[in-house]
Amino acid sequence: MILVTVGTEQYPFNRLMNWIEVILQSEIIQEEIVVQYGNSTVLPAGAKVYKFLKEDKFQDLINQARIVIAHCGEGTLLLLDSLDKPYILVSRSHQFKEHVDDHQIELALALSQINVPIAWCPGDLVRFIENPQKVSVADVSQASAIALCNSLQSRFGENLN
Repeated sequence: MILVTVGTEQYPFNRLMNWIEVILQSEIIQEEIVVQYGNSTVLPAGAKVYKFLKEDKFQDLINQARIVIAHCGEGTLLLLDSLDKPYILVSRSHQFKEHVDDHQIELALALSQINVPIAWCPGDLVRFIENPQKVSVADVSQASAIALCNSLQSRFGENLN
């Protein structure tokens, strides 16, 4: 089973819901997809959907999932990174009215530098689903962490403090 979660943001994440529907319609994936869609207004046909989940049900679904597809929220990242489960993140975008700003894109760009799986398009999701890789932020080498910090510093300058 594949679990898709968009968290509890007040903004819809219809772009991700559309990606999931395209993947389902293509019949590339032959397993159950469970979607926690939050405030999205598009629901992927063929998926088992929940608007929101109580914590115990959410934990049960995560434990059952082969992989997790999630929005690139800091809390979600910390939760998924603590589990022994492959996951891929999809960042919300201000351009598509999925969030108030582009901090998830900025986080995704930084995480991609240390090989955390990020989906920028439906094809990235398909490749990950076919060959999931478990990468832990905690396993990042000191050199990678320094490179990431330097990259963030050059991108955001003094605003990091």
